[in-house]
Amino acid sequence: MNDLSLLQFPCDFPIKIMGAGDPEFAQMVLELVRRHSPDLDEARVKIQPSRTGRYQSVTVVVAARDRAHLDALYQDLSDHPQVKLAL
Repeated sequence: MNDLSLLQFPCDFPIKIMGAGDPEFAQMVLELVRRHSPDLDEARVKIQPSRTGRYQSVTVVVAARDRAHLDALYQDLSDHPQVKLAL
């Protein structure tokens, strides 16, 4: 069973995006997420560098409208060359 089938929409949904420790990475992620979720609340964004600073994770909590909304967001994140992983 797919975990998304257990969700009741609309709902708050956290997504962790990992990539290089480049200072522009977080801004790029936020711009990409805002294409799908223009109402993204900056207070619900967490940026965490790795211990060495080589990588960073950006966690966002989006107001997911439906499965198609999440699928499109994950697809755009996964397709971006700077994104190593989106969970």
